[in-house]
Amino acid sequence: MSLGQCGVSERLTEPAETSHIAYVALGSNLGERGDYLCRALDALGERAGPVIAVSSAYETDPVGITDQPLFLNAVCSVETGLGPERLLKTLLEIENDEGRVRTVKDAPRTLDLDLLFYEDRVIDEPGLQVPHPRMDERAFVLVPLVEIAPELVHPVSGQTVREMLARLPNPLGVGAKIELRA
Repeated sequence: MSLGQCGVSERLTEPAETSHIAYVALGSNLGERGDYLCRALDALGERAGPVIAVSSAYETDPVGITDQPLFLNAVCSVETGLGPERLLKTLLEIENDEGRVRTVKDAPRTLDLDLLFYEDRVIDEPGLQVPHPRMDERAFVLVPLVEIAPELVHPVSGQTVREMLARLPNPLGVGAKIELRA
């Protein structure tokens, strides 16, 4: 089921020529997971720019610390006038606003927002790596990303996201699409 039920579908637009297209992964495994994703989409639209596309939400197995609740994951694209550093700061602010508490790596969380791509830019700075350095290993990112941008090309590997997903040795852990709101 599409996250368009969050109310974001009314705002889906074509990108403006002077802005940048960024792809953001969304995840939650605490509380009302779907509500966290919907509020994150609303906040992205208000603070970063119009949401252009939203994947379905998928229930997925946790990675790293596996003894925790299942995640709900999705991907969206955003038309933004923000630079990559400011966009990342905005993502972190949205996480904080939704009660994200950072304890240990891969711990349960109310909301996780990751900047996957920012146009075709390659950025490797402390605190900011674009494209996201581990997305090519994560079916929970690639499955929803392929849904909205299958021919998007990774600027380092030269592979499309569809090719990256096909190359995963074991793309398990991504369950059924989840209906967020009736």
